[in-house]
Formats: sequence, C-alpha cells, structure tokens
Amino acid sequence: MNHVERERLGSVLVVLQFALLAWLAWLGGPALLAGAARASCAAWAAVIVGVSIGLWSLAANRPGNFNIRPTPRAQASLVTTGPYRWIRHPMYTSLMVCSAGAAMAATAAGPAWTAFVALVAVLTSKALTEERWLKQSHAGYAQYMQRTKRFVPGLF
Repeated sequence: MNHVERERLGSVLVVLQFALLAWLAWLGGPALLAGAARASCAAWAAVIVGVSIGLWSLAANRPGNFNIRPTPRAQASLVTTGPYRWIRHPMYTSLMVCSAGAAMAATAAGPAWTAFVALVAVLTSKALTEERWLKQSHAGYAQYMQRTKRFVPGLF
C-alpha cells in the first residue's frame, strides 16, 4: 500500500471514529450533563476513567508522535512508558471506556450500544492497521507487541 492509499484509509477510519464518537456524545451526553437518573455512577465512572487514561497517554507520549491517523509519523519514536508499558493503544482504550459511559447513560440504549460496538470495530481496525505499519517503521515493535496487549492489560 503506497503513502496516498495509507493516508486515504487513515482518513476514512478517522472520519468513522469521529462520527461514531459524535453520535455517542449526542445520545449519552445530555443525560450525563443533566445528571439524569440514567447517567448512573457507573456511567460517570467510565467517563472519568476513560478521560484519565487519555490524559495519562498524552502525558506519556512524546511531542511529534501523536497522530489521529494510524500512519506512523516519520520521526516518531516508540513509546513504552506510562500506560504504553501495558497496552499498545491506550488512547483507543480511553475512547472506548468513555464511549461505554455515554452508552450507559443514553436514553436510547439500542442505538447507543450499536454505536459503541461500531466504534470498537473501527478502533480495532485502526489499531490493526497501525500495528502493521508500526512493525515496518520501528524495529522493536514486534517484540513490544509480544509483551503488551492491544487494549486491556493482561486480557486483550
């Protein structure tokens, strides 16, 4: 796959990701912000945990490494500290956990959980694509993959 095709695929995955995140925010956000009964402590806990993982991931990442597309940056270095010590994609984990909180709070549970499952599928596809390209650009990435999980420490 050439550079243009990589960028195109990355852009499609990012558009899908943001569309699903917006849909989940629209479905669950009002209940969370209004303190509705549907927005349980579990929903808020998921959002807080997700945001915390995201902030920790950003703090551990090096300037110039972060990219919303799955295409590795040319001068990026492999980060294996902070949450990256245990999982390869903590930012995706962060989005999934926050989105689970939004789905829990949504009054339209069916569409919210459908959007959540679709988001997990998109982020999994994005992670698999990114991992394939990271193995090509970072000599140590294959070994890193052997000692870490993709999204959940010790599980997945």
